Amino acid sequence: MRQVLTEREVPASGEWKILAGSIVTPSARDLARERGVRIIELQPGQFGGIAPPDKTVAIGADHGGFRMKQALLPVFNELGLAARDVGVYEEKTADYPDVAAQVADLVAAGKATRGVIIDGAGIGSSMAANKISGIRAALCYDIASARNSREHNDANVLTLGGRMLTESQAEAVLRVWLATPFGGGRHQARVDKIMRLERRS
Repeated sequence: MRQVLTEREVPASGEWKILAGSIVTPSARDLARERGVRIIELQPGQFGGIAPPDKTVAIGADHGGFRMKQALLPVFNELGLAARDVGVYEEKTADYPDVAAQVADLVAAGKATRGVIIDGAGIGSSMAANKISGIRAALCYDIASARNSREHNDANVLTLGGRMLTESQAEAVLRVWLATPFGGGRHQARVDKIMRLERRS
């Protein structure tokens, strides 16, 4: 079955590497043209140009987090990760629950190893993302909370407040969050309890 690619998949700029035979909707092609994105088709054996899920981080922002998202995008490339940007692509009004759901769905489906969501305060996106089964979203506001959310809670989504942190502070939080492994051990039992609470409802 051929993959259908829509406007949601179109990157903000650069190249869009897709598998040969994928169906790109007309609106997605138009959007790619508007953004100056070059579509490159790869054969099934040419996976070097397409990041696997374990090297992909989904990222999205509403209008309150747009500028910070744009500032953080280069960090992923520097760390050898692919950022799957779900928008917004300009500073226009957007509803953070919609953006949070797009990022969280990609992580929950295994299409991205982790996710990052940025809105004005980071609170609403955390609440929305945590409604998606399998998501453990953490609002982090400094290096200590970033490290703790990964080491103790195995957070798979990071939320940031675009109006609460400077870009340099947000970058420091992101780098620590991406670099910190889950501690396992006694923390695993507690994470298991969190997931049991999710299944209960």
